[in-house]
Formats: sequence, C-alpha cells, structure tokens
Amino acid sequence: MHSDTAYESSQRARFTKAVDAKLDAMTVYIKQNPGSFLSLAALSEIAGPNPDPAKIEPLFKSLSPQLQNNTSGQQLAKTIATAKVTAIGAMAPVFTQNDVNDKPVSLTDLRGKYVLIDFWASWCGPCRAENPNVVKAYEKYKDKNFTVLGVSLDQPGKKDAWMSAIKADGLTWTEVSDLQFWQNTVARQYGVLAIPQNFLVDPSGKIIGKNLRGDDLYKKLASLFN
Repeated sequence: MHSDTAYESSQRARFTKAVDAKLDAMTVYIKQNPGSFLSLAALSEIAGPNPDPAKIEPLFKSLSPQLQNNTSGQQLAKTIATAKVTAIGAMAPVFTQNDVNDKPVSLTDLRGKYVLIDFWASWCGPCRAENPNVVKAYEKYKDKNFTVLGVSLDQPGKKDAWMSAIKADGLTWTEVSDLQFWQNTVARQYGVLAIPQNFLVDPSGKIIGKNLRGDDLYKKLASLFN
C-alpha cells in the first residue's frame, strides 16, 4: 500500500518535471521566434483557460504585431484582458443573476463577507465530485463570515436538473443561473472557459484566491479564520 503511494508520488513528480521542462522549452522558443505562428500557438497552450496575466502578457507583447493582431492573437489578447480583470488583487466584477426562485441576487448583497464564487453545473462530473469539499468548507466556516455563491452553467430548459443537483449534493447556500450554458453572462464576465472554477472574494470585494479546490480551499480558509 505504502509502496504504491510512493510509486504514484514519484511518477507524479516525474510528470510534473516533464511538464515544467516542456513549458520552459516553449517559453524559450517564443522569445527566440517572435514572428512564428508556432510561438502564438505555444503561448495559447501555456496560457490555458486560466492564464496568469503577469506571466503571459509580457510574452504576448513580445510577439510580432502581425501575430498579435490576427484572429488567434486577438482572442488571446481578450483572454488576457479578462484574466487581468479577475486577477488576485483586483476587485471582483459585480453581477446580478436570478436564484432558484427567480429572485435577483447581486454580489454586492454579500459585501462584508468572504465569498467563494463557485462556477459549476449539474452536468459537470468534476464539479459534482468537488461539491462535497465545498460543502465541508462551508459547514466549517459559515459561522465565521464566510459563504458560497454558486453560479451554474446549466443549459436552457434544464432548471430541473440544476435543482436536483443542488438537492442531491446538499448545496444550502445561494445559487444563481441564467441557464445559458457556456453563454452564462457571469461566466463570460469572469472569463470562465472551464469548470469547476472559483474565486475567493474578501469582505471589501477584492479577489484573494482563485481555483481553490480540495485541500487548497481548506488551507486558504484556515489561514483566514484560524
């Protein structure tokens, strides 16, 4: 049992090292070939759905104007711009969306609390697998000025599926959605291209954490409340 765990850990470490080496090689290529379309493709891969603007934007600006202004370049520029809006330290974009009872809920309604804005959907397996972790964190810290605001990317006409998932997974906090799938207005506002994804907002409305899952969520909340 222990040897299996040790083997998995060693393999994971090797994989991480290989991925890091690949990213380093791609970064070197981009810097050495600012006019190559492969550099733009490589940068898009490095950026992924949740780019770090501080890391990605300088590389993007080092590309030739032709690459920056082509269709793929403009799309990446938009992704970077959105990421800057939702970067750690930025004020969380304000939004209003209807809850399960079709009552509008605004992020500003929760000002004064720590809020985990949690993007998910009933059809998303990884989201449903992560929900017990969020429930556990919520139950532990809900009396310490912490809450969760769920934003569902459920599909048009699928409100029943959304409601059923809320009940099945024991999500007792406020949930909102416009049932527009990937076109959910809040998801677009926050540049959400993959779920599950979350943003931790402090009582002033500032983003202080992103994509906190499993132990990372517990550790972050423990550092705030314990």
